[in-house]
Amino acid sequence: MLEIRHLETLTAIRDSGSLQEAAERLHVTQSALSHQLRDLEVRLQVQLLNRRTRPARLTTAALRILVLADDILPRVRATERDLQRLAAGRTGRLHVAIDCHSCFQWLMPALDAFRQQWPDVTLDLSAAFSFAPLPALMRGDLDVVITSDPQDNPAVHYEPLFRYELVLAVSNQHPLSQYRYVEPFQLTDQVLITYPVERNRLDIFTQFLTPADVEPAAVRQAELTPMIVQLVASQRGVTALPNWALTEFLNPASIRTCRLGEHGIWRTLYAAVRSEDLQADYVQAFLAQARETCFKSLQGIVAAQP
Repeated sequence: MLEIRHLETLTAIRDSGSLQEAAERLHVTQSALSHQLRDLEVRLQVQLLNRRTRPARLTTAALRILVLADDILPRVRATERDLQRLAAGRTGRLHVAIDCHSCFQWLMPALDAFRQQWPDVTLDLSAAFSFAPLPALMRGDLDVVITSDPQDNPAVHYEPLFRYELVLAVSNQHPLSQYRYVEPFQLTDQVLITYPVERNRLDIFTQFLTPADVEPAAVRQAELTPMIVQLVASQRGVTALPNWALTEFLNPASIRTCRLGEHGIWRTLYAAVRSEDLQADYVQAFLAQARETCFKSLQGIVAAQP
């Protein structure tokens, strides 16, 4: 029964002190304002204005409604302002999840730069290692997923950020360090060190070993890239990582890389967003900033074609 206009009317009467001034604030006639009040009193079956006093005073029932008005109206106004900024493409929400451990290296600087240019966009970052990120994207829990595994879904747009090569890192004293590239069978007697991710989400399996029906001698997992590199350098195993993720750790005295197959394995990193959100100004700005940061800070990557 109560409407926003009723809350605005009672607020105007209280703040102005008279029906005439309240009507002027609301850009209606005093007669129309009085009619609205009487109609509401009939609906609510309570008196809202004591008309016997001069000036007329709001009743206890009206003051009770004003408690609601003081709570609701500021929130309505704030939401209207947010919607206006949203319509102008200046505000929104970006909840980002990454599907690759090493992406923190470039994504954090990209988010910092984006935040300075778009302060009204709410940012959040999480790691999508322990849950399925694409269903979360479709539900609206996430707004961007950084991934190298696009799935066919017309409701999701995959914006290519860059292409990179997956390479094998070995100790410089490892027998495989003398090879320019390795074949799958050469890993059958090796300990493969990976991130703690299911193998169907690891390119070394899906793109290299599994198609050749090859299994490594063992698989060891480690959470962090520096930890993996240290294990490789101490000859505890070998690992396959993006070339750009290994750049800062490469040292001829300890770590070397070789290609996976004669022509190497090249992958594309994408930013997945809902198709309906793609044209939002802040989404486009984030994609541009992410791509710019990647090419400024990463080595060994190449441009990806849309």
